Amino acid sequence: MFKSLRVRLAITAVVFLVALYFLLPTLVTQIPSPWNNYFPKDKIHLGLDLQGGMHLILEVDADKALESMMERTANDLKESLMDGKVRFRNVEKATGATISMELTDAGGKPALEKILNEQFSDLEIASSTPRDGGQIVHLKVKDKRAAELKKLTIEHSVETIRNRVDQFGVAEPEIVPEGENRIMVQLPGIKDPERAKNLIGKTALLEFKLVDEDNSLDEALRGNVPEGSVIAYGAREDKAGGPRGQAPYLLKNKTLLTGASLETAKVQISDRFGEPHVSIKFNSQGAADFDRITNENVRKRLAIVLDGVVHSAPVIQERISGGQAQITGNFTMEEARDLAIVLRAGALPAPVNILEERTVGPSLGSDSIRQGVMATLIGFVLVVIFMFIYYRLSGLVADSVLIINVIVLLGILAGFKATLTLPGIAGIVLVIGMAVDANVLIFERIREEMRLGKPPRAAIDAGYSKAFLTILDSNVTTLIAALFLFAFGTGPVKGFAVTLSIGIVVSMFTAIFVTRIIFDYFVWNRNVQKISI
Repeated sequence: MFKSLRVRLAITAVVFLVALYFLLPTLVTQIPSPWNNYFPKDKIHLGLDLQGGMHLILEVDADKALESMMERTANDLKESLMDGKVRFRNVEKATGATISMELTDAGGKPALEKILNEQFSDLEIASSTPRDGGQIVHLKVKDKRAAELKKLTIEHSVETIRNRVDQFGVAEPEIVPEGENRIMVQLPGIKDPERAKNLIGKTALLEFKLVDEDNSLDEALRGNVPEGSVIAYGAREDKAGGPRGQAPYLLKNKTLLTGASLETAKVQISDRFGEPHVSIKFNSQGAADFDRITNENVRKRLAIVLDGVVHSAPVIQERISGGQAQITGNFTMEEARDLAIVLRAGALPAPVNILEERTVGPSLGSDSIRQGVMATLIGFVLVVIFMFIYYRLSGLVADSVLIINVIVLLGILAGFKATLTLPGIAGIVLVIGMAVDANVLIFERIREEMRLGKPPRAAIDAGYSKAFLTILDSNVTTLIAALFLFAFGTGPVKGFAVTLSIGIVVSMFTAIFVTRIIFDYFVWNRNVQKISI
């Protein structure tokens, strides 16, 4: 079938037109109105180095996640000890990721070990010291489990940040882990870097806690914080229009409900004051828990705490069914939208710190594009001149196919919504050289066959067939290397690998398949008896 010139020409035309179809939105500023519904809307996505944006290196404090887990475990262990009738006092999280407790009965240690084996298999006894007929026991997480939890913390952080960035509306973000506790974030085209940093770095741990109204807040502020309570602060409104201060709250330390039970969060406008607030809705389990919590605590104050800051502490007037609540706090519309985004995406499992920050301006990106295009054109012109001088009209055949090569390559990038970076442009320049390299091998073979006295048709057949395996071997080995770069590289390396991988496949198609069509047309249809090579 492929021996037919018309069939091969039709295949080439289809490939070229399909590539041009996806590339057209990039080539023209605006498609005429009657036709714009029939063409793709997306242009080639430009990377951070071409369109500007933000580059961040984040450090995840995985130890904090482990400490938070131990704090929750301490509360669960306390209940298990009471259920097992083990006498103890002061079960609490100690320094670092450890739990400290005092067993008041000498026979309490075997009972503790049994509870750990049955219910807390991740914990082990780190140390045990006798005291007053009992024992002081310190528990820690097993080393293997601690390493697993830290790894899961990084993976969860990457997924949470990706969800937030996707809802923020950034096209083609790059969010990948680096090393043991770092995450690289690249946000091309970002217009508001500070807002993006706040959105990414906010832990967004939402907690519902009861206000401790049984103890004195003033006494707690003097340093006498009762056991099981904690001081937190929230914004105090200044109705006179002055700056807002901090209002202290004495809260029960136990968290009744967290943001993990949320189903959705959205911005709404208050009917009474016209101010934005965030309306939240719990999932089925969260709604049942919220129903139970409000039913058991009518006439008590329930604080809504986000990242340790009290946003509101309303009095529960009645049982609340349906699993809906509101977070108020004198938000601007932008702050309310961002809060809704981070609540929908979920809380980060651990705090993140920004270690490195770079911002690439749009003007610098435009300079990069201009220089990259200039480098591509210079490389293209030099290749064209060399091929024409050395291979004469046959060189022009290879040169003309280069245009098809570049259009098909860019069309594939546009069709698959790949990101073009500055290293990617370098890959295109390299592909231009590789595309004619295959033709150099073919032309040299044709020259050898013609020196042996073979006619043009036989020389062309022999030249393409004998050079094919050499071209295939060299391109396949390069393609394998490019695929490894794509699989294990990050950022610029991956951008280079994308264009190189696609370019290798396209260059083999144009150098072997398309140029052969041109030679066969002149030899078969035009009956050319001499090849300019």
